[in-house]
Amino acid sequence: MKKIIAATILAATASLGFVASQAHAAAAPCEQMLKDMRAAKAAAKLSDADMAKVKDLEAKAIERCNADDDTRSDKFLADAMKIMGK
Repeated sequence: MKKIIAATILAATASLGFVASQAHAAAAPCEQMLKDMRAAKAAAKLSDADMAKVKDLEAKAIERCNADDDTRSDKFLADAMKIMGK
């Protein structure tokens, strides 16, 4: 009986780990979105004020990305992309 319970717990734990890794893989990591935003920034023709906003949002995104808060990081990067018309 103990072996069956242990096997069931092990299988459940492995399944949860697989589901969690699949959910993370489905979302674009903030590093990729940051790379895309930087490429857009390099090609963008922005006013000094807009460039300052983009740089501020980039700094916030990097801070959140480093903290493994991809959701908030991606929001900052999306806002920066909107300023650049992307």
